[in-house]
Amino acid sequence: MSERVLVFGEALLDDFGDQQVVGGAPFNVARNLTALGLPALMVTRVGNDSYGDQVRDAFSGFGMSAEGLQHGPQPTGRVLVERDGNGGHRFHILAEQAYDHIEAAAAVDVMRAFSPDTVYFGTLAQREPASRAALHAVLDGADDAEYFLDLNLRDGADESVVFDSLQRADIVKVNEDELQALFSWYCHTCPDTVDIDCAAVEAEARAVMHNFSIQGLLVTLGERGAMYFGADGSRVVDHQAVKPAHFVDSVGAGDAFAAVFLAGRARGWETPLILQRANAFAGAVCGIAGAVAPDPAFYAPWRTAWGLA
Repeated sequence: MSERVLVFGEALLDDFGDQQVVGGAPFNVARNLTALGLPALMVTRVGNDSYGDQVRDAFSGFGMSAEGLQHGPQPTGRVLVERDGNGGHRFHILAEQAYDHIEAAAAVDVMRAFSPDTVYFGTLAQREPASRAALHAVLDGADDAEYFLDLNLRDGADESVVFDSLQRADIVKVNEDELQALFSWYCHTCPDTVDIDCAAVEAEARAVMHNFSIQGLLVTLGERGAMYFGADGSRVVDHQAVKPAHFVDSVGAGDAFAAVFLAGRARGWETPLILQRANAFAGAVCGIAGAVAPDPAFYAPWRTAWGLA
C-alpha cells in the first residue's frame, strides 16, 4: 500500500485576466492530496517575484509542505487561460519559467528525506533540460516507488519526452485526445476513441502498455466517466460521471480525478471504487471556479465519507 506521494512539476499562476489563481496540474494534485489527508510533497520552483509570493502563500494557506519549493531568479510560471464561454478553456503557456529550472541536487535531497511510495510527474515540466534532468535524478533515486505519469499533453509536445516518460512509468493517465496521440505515434492503427468500449481500442491500448511495460493505463472520458486497463488483463469501466448541480468550468477536473485515484491506491481501495469516487470528485470540482477549492470545508464531506478524516 503506497501512501507517501511526491509530486514533481509546475506550480504556476493560471491567469484568467481578471484574476490569477495558483495552479498547474502537479500543484492541483498535491493540493488535493493534502486536503484529502494524504502525505504529499511537491517539488517545484518559483521566482523571487510577486507571482512567486502568491505561490508561497498558497502552499502556506493550504497547509502544503514547502520543503520541495525551490526559489530562483527566473519568473514564476504563468499560463494565460482563455475561457470559451461553454465551460471549456484554452491555455497559452509562457516560455522560460522558473519551473523549467528545477535543480536536481535539491530535488533529490528532499526526495530522499521524504522517501516516497509514489512519484507523480507529467511532461510540461520536462520541456527544458534542467528540470528534465532533475526529474530523472528523482526517479532514479526513488527506484522502489511506483511512477505515475499524468501525460497532460500540450500543443507542441515533444514526442521524445513522451517516449522517455512512458518507458519510466508504471501507471499512465491520459484523456481521449492523449490516447489518440499515443495510437498515432506507437500503433499500426488508430481507432476512434469515441467508441471507447470497442475491441480495437482495447487492443491498441494494450499494445501501448506492452511496448512500454506499463502496468496500468487510466483513461478519463469527461462526461462519460473513466476506464482502467491493467497489465493482468483486467478492464474496469465506470461511465457514471457525476454532473454538478451548477456547472462552472472543467478546469482541474482531471487533476482532481488523479488525486483521488492516487489516494484510493494509497488506501487500498478496489479499482471500481476508485473510479467511482474519482468521477464523483472530479464532477464536484466542475461546480467551482478554478481547479481547486479555496475553502478546506469543500473537502470535509469527502474525507468523512471515504474514511480519510
